[in-house]
Amino acid sequence: MVHPRVLCLGEVLFDCLANQPGRSLEQVESWTPYPGGAPANVACALVKLGTSAGFVGCVGQDEPGANLVQLLQTVGVDTKGVQRHPTAPTRQVYVLRSETGDRIFSGFGDLDTAEFADTHLQADQLPVDLFESADFLVLGTLELAYPESRAATERALQLAEQHYVKTLVDVNWRPMFWPDPEIAPAIIQDLLKRVDFLKLADEEAEWLFGTADPGAIAHRLGNTESVLVTAGAKGCAYYLGGHEGHLNAFDVESEDTTGAGDSFVAGFLHQVAQNGLQSLSDPETAKKVVTYASAVGALTTTRPGAIAAQPTPAEVEAFLYLNQQLSG
Repeated sequence: MVHPRVLCLGEVLFDCLANQPGRSLEQVESWTPYPGGAPANVACALVKLGTSAGFVGCVGQDEPGANLVQLLQTVGVDTKGVQRHPTAPTRQVYVLRSETGDRIFSGFGDLDTAEFADTHLQADQLPVDLFESADFLVLGTLELAYPESRAATERALQLAEQHYVKTLVDVNWRPMFWPDPEIAPAIIQDLLKRVDFLKLADEEAEWLFGTADPGAIAHRLGNTESVLVTAGAKGCAYYLGGHEGHLNAFDVESEDTTGAGDSFVAGFLHQVAQNGLQSLSDPETAKKVVTYASAVGALTTTRPGAIAAQPTPAEVEAFLYLNQQLSG
């Protein structure tokens, strides 16, 4: 059994997307469930691009949970780290869509955010052997909102530090996941002091650091090797291996932006896994890595759902070649 190079810890869930874009929660007539959850999206996108990945998280002993684990296995994601909670249900999130494809998270139906299985991830059940052979650990911040999954995240960080696993955090700020959003900034900032790579959206950067400048954020954090700040249609700014740069977004016909940031993370880590960390110290290579990540993210917006929309390596290469021809 080949141990995965990248471990993705956090939530796997169903995004229930409104079938009627532009309507309010009360006006939506029907929903379509799409598998999602940021860390699970990253794991699937990595495997599709050709980098082995494992998912670590907790689902319910229910049909949605079984379906999500089955999907991960079908894609080729290692599921050794999946825990199953006997009573708490697998999370479902209701997502409204604007006419332009942007999404608005609108709640969890009749349940409270702290009632789902992913909040009960157990620290003492994390698969230690996977950390011994992994190169990268991907974390979000949603697990920090609940005591048990926060303890599991802390344990994962300790294991990563012990076994020289590089850590990437995608902030992925969703206030509705937090029973008390007021406590979030301090907890998240404590986590960010311990990571090697940080990816955040421009509004998250402003919220946490008062700036969207990746170089300034890296300087503020001290130990962080790379900072990526994405801004949707406005492109992406980066600080990699001491080099700063900005890339414009690719011009695509966007249908659904769900999971685009997760695909960006997967594209970035796939390239780093392929080329080695030292490659980021070359400014041209650093730019190519971010360009590749941006292409993976852009292509994901052209189809509905997060995992279903993820591109193959051939699609990414063809897209990059076409854009090169057009710009050349």
